[in-house]
Amino acid sequence: MKVLVTGGAGFIGSNLVKKLLMQGDEVFVLDNFLSGYKQNLSNVCGARLVEGDIRNSDLLDKLMTNVEIIYHLAASVGNKRSIDNPFLDADINVRGTLCLLEAARKHRVKKIIVSSSAGIFGELKTLPIREEHPIEPRTPYASSKLYAEKIALSYADLYGIEAVCLRYFNVYGPHQRFDAYGNVIPIFVFKMLRGETLEIFGDGEQTRDFVNVHDVVQANIKAAMTKGLCGSFNIASGIQITINQLVHDLSVASGMKLMTEHKEPRPGDVRDSLADITAAKKAFDFNPGISLQQGLKEYFAWAKSALEEAIA
Repeated sequence: MKVLVTGGAGFIGSNLVKKLLMQGDEVFVLDNFLSGYKQNLSNVCGARLVEGDIRNSDLLDKLMTNVEIIYHLAASVGNKRSIDNPFLDADINVRGTLCLLEAARKHRVKKIIVSSSAGIFGELKTLPIREEHPIEPRTPYASSKLYAEKIALSYADLYGIEAVCLRYFNVYGPHQRFDAYGNVIPIFVFKMLRGETLEIFGDGEQTRDFVNVHDVVQANIKAAMTKGLCGSFNIASGIQITINQLVHDLSVASGMKLMTEHKEPRPGDVRDSLADITAAKKAFDFNPGISLQQGLKEYFAWAKSALEEAIA
């Protein structure tokens, strides 16, 4: 089966590409390397890598021939980046998704799996959060992901493309690098490896629902393989953990004593997060199986190796 993975050199995308190749798919990767890295695919044989942008309609037309499934992960990612540059978020995440969907329509692609975000919910009013929870995005990034969902589902209604939107909660795992716009686990781990103090915004009792990238890959493939499936689904572990507990678990996983410093809460951050993943379990047998402790050990080992390679 010929599939296209946009953002396939990124964190989640590269893990997905590896799994798709293992199951025998013909995989094309489209990435502009805004947040992806070629080295994420350096040990992956068989994928056809195309450097380009999802906003390039002519390029998309060339790539789309005989594609059956699109895994759409290309995006400008992160709340802080979107606050710094909201126009870029809208241009890539909204207009880029529209360009991709239009190319898919022209070439009669059967299915698209859209990577969305739990950030679309905003401040949570009830826990655990279900798909029907009120949607009140608090940042340009979250708003752009919501519009990407709506565009994809409108194409499903109008043109018959099966569209599945996966609302990721806090994803972590191998190939997730640290930068100023990253998530808390890579930020903490790379600071740990450099002997730096971990900054906790607020009292540390805020909660998150962390899900391992291998479980996210499973969700993408199972959703793609389920015929007739359309709609939006939460993708998470269904387990709530405080940031203070995360620091403790990181200390155990690494065997390191950690230094922490509390700072003022950041704008745009939600206080608590916990997903209800019942809908995904029922619709396509989503079953997250990697514990946080197991996942943190794997991620710490990967990050240590990645940092050593960068220094060498």
